[in-house]
Amino acid sequence: MSGNLREIWVYLSASPLLHLTLTLVAYQAGSWVYRRGSLNPLLNPVLLAVILLVAALTLTGTSYSTYFAGAQFVHFLLGPATVALAIPLYRQFDRVKRSALAVLTSILTGSLTASVSAYALVTLLGGSAITAISIAPKSVTAPVAMGISEQLGGLPSLTAVLVILTGILGSMLGPPLMTMLGITDWSARGLAIGTASHGLGTARALQVNEVAGAFAGLAMGLNALATALLLPLLWRLFT
Repeated sequence: MSGNLREIWVYLSASPLLHLTLTLVAYQAGSWVYRRGSLNPLLNPVLLAVILLVAALTLTGTSYSTYFAGAQFVHFLLGPATVALAIPLYRQFDRVKRSALAVLTSILTGSLTASVSAYALVTLLGGSAITAISIAPKSVTAPVAMGISEQLGGLPSLTAVLVILTGILGSMLGPPLMTMLGITDWSARGLAIGTASHGLGTARALQVNEVAGAFAGLAMGLNALATALLLPLLWRLFT
């Protein structure tokens, strides 16, 4: 019987459909736990899905390349999903235009703070320069962050891991932290979480409020641009 099950697994594991289905099921399971937990931010569905997927791949001995052959269909949808963020931004365009100076100031401040603080912390803890520059763009969306890291001699794979962790932790802890600090303006909350936690933070903001989601989407894009311009410049000036 075990031999038959092994043969079935070998057959299924060769199909991209299996890992696509596994990804969707893991996320739905995480969402179910999240809803059952009264939308507790600590029960972030993305985090739960990652834990379930890592456990499944580890137990079955499945390589990441094999898994990604199926999951790439979900990965492809990240492009259209990012473009779709323009819809709430368009609806709030007049409000964004009135806040242009505040938005630009916030983005520049947030970009510099995120990059410099990450680099300084790693350096103070005795980390290497390569590790520090790999972590510095952690608050930027993954493709841009990995490109910056590679350009400056960092490790793009390490950058990708830190970007994902930053997004998960930001979407989990950002909203309750801002509530605790008395930040109630939805545009300010959106700017903060979009700058610090890129796509995952923006998705969380959209779940809560459209204004926050619009400003978070704007912040995510502008922070990627600002960091791509400022971080290499600072790196060349001070190293």
